[in-house]
Amino acid sequence: MIIDFHTHTFPDAIAERVLHKLAKSSGTAPATDGTLSGLAASMKEAGITWSVNLPVMTGAEQVVSVNSNMLQRQEAMKADGILTFGGMHPDFEDYRAELKRLADAGIKGVKLHPAYQNVDLDDIRMMRIIACTSELGLVTIIHAGIDIGIYDHNYSSTAQVLTVLKDVQPEKFVLAHMGGWACWHEVESDLAGAPLWMDTAFTIGPLDPNPDAEPGPYSRITLADEDFLRLARKHGTDRILFATDSPWQPQKRYAERFKTLGLTAEEQERILYRNAAELLNLGL
Repeated sequence: MIIDFHTHTFPDAIAERVLHKLAKSSGTAPATDGTLSGLAASMKEAGITWSVNLPVMTGAEQVVSVNSNMLQRQEAMKADGILTFGGMHPDFEDYRAELKRLADAGIKGVKLHPAYQNVDLDDIRMMRIIACTSELGLVTIIHAGIDIGIYDHNYSSTAQVLTVLKDVQPEKFVLAHMGGWACWHEVESDLAGAPLWMDTAFTIGPLDPNPDAEPGPYSRITLADEDFLRLARKHGTDRILFATDSPWQPQKRYAERFKTLGLTAEEQERILYRNAAELLNLGL
């Protein structure tokens, strides 16, 4: 069994346009068409049992409509092995009521993306959302570290994560991209072993370049296999979640690459599905 803890899809009507924009800014080629059906086909090819869909709110005005769409479609998505989280934006005023609406409807978590939302992780607007999700028993997953297409400022640095851990003490707190994309030295020294989970999304190569875009300064950065192993084991392989960041990495190739990193069979089992199943209370 494999659970991919970090994937993205977009409505059919805008998927092509959104992928084109993101592929240009990141310098990375997508591996699917970005739709739910594209993800389902990718999962079937890769032998992935469940994927977690993470909607990203780039404006407060999107919150209710996008979450409502996820709620309306969540049962149909489950039939394809896709579990959807909700999303939240730090400028959304009635965040408590909206997060409770998600929790009451059976949504298991929420995605925050400080870089796309232009708000630092340790801003009070972010921290009060994380405190509320924790109170409701929801998983909070954060884009951590540099964003490949937004690299002028780190909106979710290790120092900011430490502030959140100290001031909020969230119970189900996941840092994407092995704790901080392109900031793994700081992650290893400052966050490894902290009370949080890390996912593996977009951290092991190769990365497929977009031939129609100029590569940015971070566009080819990944963790070397030995560095991945050291960080995963220092943090604890019982707190690492397999994730690809589909459509930005092909699920089949990523799963195959993951199995060549040198992890033991027990470590692979924990990361590939058991840790996620426990965190999401899937009862597997």
